[in-house]
Amino acid sequence: MKSDLFASENLAQPAAAPGMTLQNAKSVKYTVNGEVLARQGAMIAFRGNLQFERKGQGIGGMLKRAVTGEGLALMSVRGQGEAWFAHQGGNCFIVDFEPGDALTVNGRNVLCFDPTLSYEIKMVKGAGMTGGGLFNSLFTGTGKLAVVCDGSPIIIPVTPQEPVFVDTDAVVGWSARLETGLHRSQSVGSMIRGGSGEAVQLKLSGEGFVIVRPSEVTEAATAN
Repeated sequence: MKSDLFASENLAQPAAAPGMTLQNAKSVKYTVNGEVLARQGAMIAFRGNLQFERKGQGIGGMLKRAVTGEGLALMSVRGQGEAWFAHQGGNCFIVDFEPGDALTVNGRNVLCFDPTLSYEIKMVKGAGMTGGGLFNSLFTGTGKLAVVCDGSPIIIPVTPQEPVFVDTDAVVGWSARLETGLHRSQSVGSMIRGGSGEAVQLKLSGEGFVIVRPSEVTEAATAN
């Protein structure tokens, strides 16, 4: 049987070493020898002796997801074998953490990560209980994190002289040392008249960067 479908770049190759690699632009391959943590439902294939278990976040984490619809619903993948992860055809990227690195990531953009990384679900400071995507996951430690993004991400530098304002439905993540808050770009009068649809943004200030996706479509809207 002959087809471009069977091109060498599409074939799953034997694992060279344990851990995380890009299978292609849309999926991540993880050679498991112990454990990997991944978002629930992200596994698309596996081979070997692997077990999948839902991982709890504790009462606080569950409450945050119930209130906001955000958070990080995880599963633990244990054993020896290979697993492939993807989410809705999004582009996948691997972030390699070194000592001292810290990154805040929206839960909807987390695909999988090494168990050597620490994560904590936190409410965005200054955001209150309004808006979308305002509970995010703070990653620290050493290891690799795979993130998924609708389209090609945009990395915008943030400086003390130039804060950046981003749509809460488009933000993927940002430097953990940045200060956050909400910014209203519409007057009350404009909102009463119908507004522009861009009433509130997340303000990021300080020194670092913010990652945004070229899409404001939420998962709930995609599912409908």
